Amino acid sequence: MSPVPSPFSIRNIKLFIAFRIFFNARFYYPVFTILFLDYGLTIEQFALLNTVWAITIVCAEVPSGALADIIGRKQLIVATSLLMVVEMGIIAFIPLDNISLVFWAFLINRVLSGLAEAMASGADEAIAYDSLADLGLKDQWPKVLSLQMRLKSIAGIITASTGALIYDPDMINRFMHWLNLETTVNQQQSMRFPIYLTLILAFFSTATSLMFVESGNNSRPADNGRGLYINMVTAMKMTMKAGRWILQTPFALAIIVCGMFYDHILRMLITMTSQYFRLIQLPEASFGVISAALSLLGLIIPKICENMVEKNSPQKNMLILFAITVTGLFLLSGFYPYIGLVPVGTVYIGIMMVSFFTSHYLNRITSSDQRATVLSFKGLVFNLGYGLIGVFFAVLMQQMRVHQGKINPQWNAELIEQQSFIASVGWFPWYTLLMFCLLLLFFRRLLCKVSDHKVRG
Repeated sequence: MSPVPSPFSIRNIKLFIAFRIFFNARFYYPVFTILFLDYGLTIEQFALLNTVWAITIVCAEVPSGALADIIGRKQLIVATSLLMVVEMGIIAFIPLDNISLVFWAFLINRVLSGLAEAMASGADEAIAYDSLADLGLKDQWPKVLSLQMRLKSIAGIITASTGALIYDPDMINRFMHWLNLETTVNQQQSMRFPIYLTLILAFFSTATSLMFVESGNNSRPADNGRGLYINMVTAMKMTMKAGRWILQTPFALAIIVCGMFYDHILRMLITMTSQYFRLIQLPEASFGVISAALSLLGLIIPKICENMVEKNSPQKNMLILFAITVTGLFLLSGFYPYIGLVPVGTVYIGIMMVSFFTSHYLNRITSSDQRATVLSFKGLVFNLGYGLIGVFFAVLMQQMRVHQGKINPQWNAELIEQQSFIASVGWFPWYTLLMFCLLLLFFRRLLCKVSDHKVRG
């Protein structure tokens, strides 16, 4: 009897892990907000641009997944990588003397970034999972996910720490002095360094995408002898078919909705961590180191998740995730100086678990011919939830700002802003409890039918 091959000996699995690292490990993440500001944009423009990013993902998510199932996953992955090259190239070399031109460059960047995120969200995972399924190794997917997340976390540690350091012109100039070089750089020069390095990763991502091989069931020419119009019509039919399948498959619907419930709350909080760090009295110079340290969780949590899906039912894993989330949110809302980093860690743990569980359970029950489309539906729902909670949080912040201004007229604008933020974050644990109760009421019949989705060898 021949031994079972290792999933990591499969070409597409190795390429999937490499692609995820090159595409997601971006050097500018620890300085994301201040990067926009240092280019000359305002906070309002920053918020508008990221709204455009979210809208683009929502609009492109499912059609791109359907096209991946029709024209081939590799073509979508290659297109994703090329979009990353263009999106980074635009802001890497845009001149700064015309602020209107800068804004339009970032607008194009956000649209292309949203398109790339949407196109990558189902295609790379689908082509990797099908490579396992073709060899009867789909039960090895949790191990692949675990290693991929751990290696991506290592890359995140490197890029977060490096990106924050090279963004600081003082740090660069000290390094130049240590090398006995006379050259000095200013902020307008050093702020582009993380962009340049990410652009290099985009080229690596493109090279990796070109090496993928479609599985036998999904190998097809670019347009399969048909025109673009026919492909788009077929994509829409595929989208509707996948949507009906999700609505008619209780477990799939439960996975996507429950995953969105956790994801939109946790992702919103992660987006705001830099402001949270300021309010728990952490110096801004430490943000890159903190991001790198939090990435270390990615070396541990995926392995824990792997054991959880082997031993626990989906209901039990959902309840464990709920306990972690609510505990973290209540501690987070206390804004405890310094030790407030602990609940931030629980938020990062929660988002990693959501990613692992939704990928594992959804891939197990989805057929190959519509896998990318279904995964794109998941991405659409997740991003729609994230966009809506962003709007709700902005409205809540506005109301809190008015309220704080009325009861504390002697406060300046900065103090009102800080207290409004603290009060708004305080709503998160109660919002989570309410939504979880509604979720249990709505899915009580669905969840009782899914106890048999543990991993079996």
